[in-house]
Amino acid sequence: MKRELKERYSWEELLAIISDLRDPEHGCPWDLAQTPESMRKYVYGEVDEVFQAIDARDDKNLCEELGDVLFEIILLAQMKSEEGTFTMDDVVSGIARKMIRRHPHVFGDAVYHSEEELTAAWENIKKGEKTQGHQES
Repeated sequence: MKRELKERYSWEELLAIISDLRDPEHGCPWDLAQTPESMRKYVYGEVDEVFQAIDARDDKNLCEELGDVLFEIILLAQMKSEEGTFTMDDVVSGIARKMIRRHPHVFGDAVYHSEEELTAAWENIKKGEKTQGHQES
């Protein structure tokens, strides 16, 4: 499972790296010991660091902290994939579907004439999703 350090990586490579971290035979003991419940404090801490970077207008640190949050998200999705609950592809597809549904003025024919109309439509779409059983919120 040897990997050389490179300057840049693809999305697929990142997913494979995180999968390797959770490999029962060769993975990292810390990553293997984590559960969604144990990850709560790490996710919260990383999101707080994103807020700090935003407040400081520190783009270099923001880039790093967003990467840390992304790691936490992918690690959680990897755990759920191992359980057979859902995959990172499910997470990506879910948010893509949600954004298309909630932006009919961008991806459809809807026209809103004010921010108030847009906000009201967004809330109505969210309510409709709940009644139609969409799992994304």
